[in-house]
Amino acid sequence: MVSKTRDKLIEVARQLFANKGVENTTMNDIAAASEKGRRTIYTYFKNKREIYNAVVERQSERMVENLRNIASSTLEPVQKLEQYLNQRFQLVVDYAPRHDMVLRHIFDRDLRRMERVHKLAAIKESEMFRKLLDEGIAKGAFDPVQAERLLKVHPILFQGVDFCVMRDSTDTSGISVLDSREAVVKFLVAGIATNNTTSFYDEIT
Repeated sequence: MVSKTRDKLIEVARQLFANKGVENTTMNDIAAASEKGRRTIYTYFKNKREIYNAVVERQSERMVENLRNIASSTLEPVQKLEQYLNQRFQLVVDYAPRHDMVLRHIFDRDLRRMERVHKLAAIKESEMFRKLLDEGIAKGAFDPVQAERLLKVHPILFQGVDFCVMRDSTDTSGISVLDSREAVVKFLVAGIATNNTTSFYDEIT
């Protein structure tokens, strides 16, 4: 019951932040929309800042949920890595500020707030990605040296993708970052996969 009430308050606050913005949402707004008294809200959160932090945590968790499902799946390492990277591209689209109302309000008003959501998600993602690569190394599917290199460049690569998608940018040829998704995924996987592994793309071509 305790967690359900807290979860409801976070979700109500998330929707209000999306519709009204963080600054324009009051504790009274959250109390009214959640049909809970102010006393109940203060049982779980000392102030709006704490609710906001909980929304950031929840939003970052939503961002990595699908990645976690793939990372914990029973797929073979190469196929798992391909699906993971494809989903990582999709995550950029789904949670770009122009598509996600909560992030759009956060982004429009304060870039540092936006960065908090992405930084928290990135920390969670980094742990999952390392485990995924370690699993592939243990099974002989990934070259250890190349896997370590991918682990290092992965955050930088997707920071660049995030930046381009947020600003709806394309390269000089007019091709968007997402149009190059398959080529990028193939390139990254081919760089660390050992010769005795099979790619998802190999199976369908």
